[in-house]
Amino acid sequence: MDTTFAVGFFGALFAIMNPITNLPVFLSVTNGLTVADQRKVAVKTALYCLVLGGAFAAIGSQALGLFGISVNDLRVAGGLVVLMIGLNMLNGSESSAHHGTSSEKESYPAPETVAFYPLAFPILVGPGTITTLILYAHHVTGPKNAIAFAAVFLAVVFLLLATFWNASALARRLSENARVIMSRFMGMILSAIAISMIADGLKALLPGLA
Repeated sequence: MDTTFAVGFFGALFAIMNPITNLPVFLSVTNGLTVADQRKVAVKTALYCLVLGGAFAAIGSQALGLFGISVNDLRVAGGLVVLMIGLNMLNGSESSAHHGTSSEKESYPAPETVAFYPLAFPILVGPGTITTLILYAHHVTGPKNAIAFAAVFLAVVFLLLATFWNASALARRLSENARVIMSRFMGMILSAIAISMIADGLKALLPGLA
């Protein structure tokens, strides 16, 4: 298994889908449900994330080709999206691209039906996640990288499921300071990864910059 590839992919994907910083979001949209019903939503959310993420990773590059968009175009545009998400996390703000605007939040469905929208899409599998999956899938050049990609993606989805499954217990034990520190740290990591995406894309599109 390619360790460098796996570590980089895990860092990027975990930072964007971060179960800890998304825990308050899960609790807010499932407010009023019993623990058993919250866990049903958690399982459905993880399954939707698995299906959506797998689909974007498998056919994302081909879909871009239909619109005449190259992977390097996506690196720059997607890098900017990921950078904005990272900066919002550093500033303690929510990204409307993932968490929705105020008017969108007002139209969120009943708690028992939130697994797909808005939890799986767009909060967890939003523009930043989709960009990361497509770009790292593009780097899969052999069986080792394919195994690393699948293992990392499954690991992040499992961590997401474990966190949401134990949402009520974690909410009582995890302090607000811990969530803030995690969010700020992941925001810094995400911003650095975004800069790397943008730089790689610009070097390919504008060779003179290299």
